Amino acid sequence: MSEQVLAAVRTAPGTTELREYPLPDIPPDGALLKVEVAGICGTDVKMYGKPPFPDPVIMGHENVGVIARAGREFTARKGLREGDRVFVEHYVGCFRCAWCHAGEYRHCEYTDWRTNPDARRYGYTSAERPYHLWGGFAQYLYLPWNAVTHRVPDSVTPELAGLVTPLSNGIEWALNTAGVGYASTVLIQGPGQQGLSQVVACKQAGASLIIVSGTTRDAARLDLARALGADHTIDVTAGDPLEHVRALTGGRGVDVVLDCTAGAGTTPVLLGIDALKRREGTMVVQGELAAFPDFPLKKLTEKSIALKSARGHGYRACELALEQLASRRSPLERLATHSFPLAETDRALRTVAGEFDDGEGAGAVHVSLLPWAEAA
Repeated sequence: MSEQVLAAVRTAPGTTELREYPLPDIPPDGALLKVEVAGICGTDVKMYGKPPFPDPVIMGHENVGVIARAGREFTARKGLREGDRVFVEHYVGCFRCAWCHAGEYRHCEYTDWRTNPDARRYGYTSAERPYHLWGGFAQYLYLPWNAVTHRVPDSVTPELAGLVTPLSNGIEWALNTAGVGYASTVLIQGPGQQGLSQVVACKQAGASLIIVSGTTRDAARLDLARALGADHTIDVTAGDPLEHVRALTGGRGVDVVLDCTAGAGTTPVLLGIDALKRREGTMVVQGELAAFPDFPLKKLTEKSIALKSARGHGYRACELALEQLASRRSPLERLATHSFPLAETDRALRTVAGEFDDGEGAGAVHVSLLPWAEAA
């Protein structure tokens, strides 16, 4: 009888079922990762509640683990060997198209589940596809030759390495997309794991003023934002946040707005446009709004605002995230607030969704699954 792998499988909207799959035989150019930590983010919550297709899926796209078995061609191609700890990006590009050759495999059609029904992407691919193990909410993850891996420094624990995805997103969006640099002034809207990661990125880049906004219920996260390097925090439910930003900037407004309030409606976007400086500001947004009636395009063009979208991360951003974690320059371990065993996957996802804010889920920032942990 073949060895079995336990996995938490999304079988319907808001429904998880523990299933077993046979541990696959790997080809010469493949490998198996023994998953130690699988992070959970807001996108997982959205995909859990409203799956884009009915197939069973092993979710989990923020994955860290140890190479358990590896084919000869895989080790030669990757420079890895069995026993190495790696962070695995969720993109699985073709590495033949123009995007992949440019290093932008995150835009590759082969890994874009929105437009390609046969796409491969960790946490999004049907468990009915060959090898089955396409998500981190399982004891093992299958790694083909085109999986994108990063070696985790010895000084970085698996739990800390589980923060690479939000931290690399913060680096990508703040530094590369928005162009934050020395003496930049920045407003970060939303102190979740992405917003807090951007605080660290902006601080390291030399921003002279970092403002983080949230609500009264975000009090603990706003405190953490200050610990990570924010100069000021704003409770948008207490007073006029725009006036507060103008007071902090001497009436000039900020150079950059990073909107991490996905799902909060149009208000943060409108505030961001007003909070930007008079000319040539930059705003980066997440694409959660299906429609935006009466979008103030005239104000956007009059102020010459560059409106950009936040979209994942690149290879270099992940490497910088690992370097940042290894440096211990910031108390990033404070982002890792909650962890759950595989049997409590549903509860973990609902904790990220904020369904338990008044109980054990209070103060949740980054939540992880530990596939080998015993249930309490």
